Amino acid sequence: MPDLAVEMQETLQEEERVPVLKAVNLHTWFEIRKFGFFKAGDVRALDGVDFELYQGETVSIVGESGCGKSTLARTILGLHRPTKGKLFFNGKDMAEFKKEDMKAYRASVGYIQQDPYGALPPFMTVKRILEEPLIINGVKDKFERQKRIRNVMEEVKLAPIEDFLPKFPHMLSGGQQQRLVIARAMILQPKMLVADEPVSMLDASVRVEILQLLRSLQEKHNLVIIYITHDLSTVRYFSERIFTMYGARIVEKATTKALLSDPLHPYTQALFKATSDPDAANLKAYKEVPAGEPPSLLNPPKGCRFYPRCAKIIKGKCDHFEPPEFHIGDDQSVFCWLYEDQGKQ
Repeated sequence: MPDLAVEMQETLQEEERVPVLKAVNLHTWFEIRKFGFFKAGDVRALDGVDFELYQGETVSIVGESGCGKSTLARTILGLHRPTKGKLFFNGKDMAEFKKEDMKAYRASVGYIQQDPYGALPPFMTVKRILEEPLIINGVKDKFERQKRIRNVMEEVKLAPIEDFLPKFPHMLSGGQQQRLVIARAMILQPKMLVADEPVSMLDASVRVEILQLLRSLQEKHNLVIIYITHDLSTVRYFSERIFTMYGARIVEKATTKALLSDPLHPYTQALFKATSDPDAANLKAYKEVPAGEPPSLLNPPKGCRFYPRCAKIIKGKCDHFEPPEFHIGDDQSVFCWLYEDQGKQ
């Protein structure tokens, strides 16, 4: 009986879990105008995305350039307004947020950019860069600001602190600049971090340090981290779940273990084959990568977005009908007609 009671309590807690962030049929389109007056169409940069993110987990979003990863990040940050669909933060519809609510939301979400040097104002010192968000968000006490700045610099290992405070961004190395970007993202004590290719412009040795730093911050503060990348060699060490994006849509969702052991969607399989590998014995895999280009988001193909490049196409189905989400077990789901008989919707 005690074991049954524990199981019932755990089930109840699971049912009561509210996702930190939830997207429902999320679309972000950009209007194209001819001669500045006549509408020529819409670029469907994000075209129907659903997901839930829970406190304390890291989710990697992977896919090639132009698949919609960065548009998704900017929509989550509130920099783009959704054309259709809903975003919920802690169970509240963000479409109903007033100006004060949106300001509080943005303070709860830290952003780590791809290019650390381009993300930092060159005319500000380290102290001023970290102090600016605190001033904007109403931290008036000078000593409180200094305390927070010192605490966050210790966390990101920018030490000795007194040496770094008066420096300008150009006086820092690439790794130190990215640590400063992370410190700025953490200065308001956020609940969620959006990291858009945070290590792609860093040396290989520094990448490991930055990812280890992000992991330690995530564990210490119980953060949600959305890690956007095209580098599959790093996600296996960093995330609990992986979402694969193609043609402005998510085509596969899975735990990291499930995806690495058995990727289901033909595009996810192609991504793994295209991952760099120093072993010459794997050269054959590169020849199996599907030919062709990603679809036009101004005029996407009917049906599955990947079918023009897919070797496993089911004629009359993949090229005519958009696949729903098929759940394969508890750890994986895929948007692909190949799994219609194996999964459940």
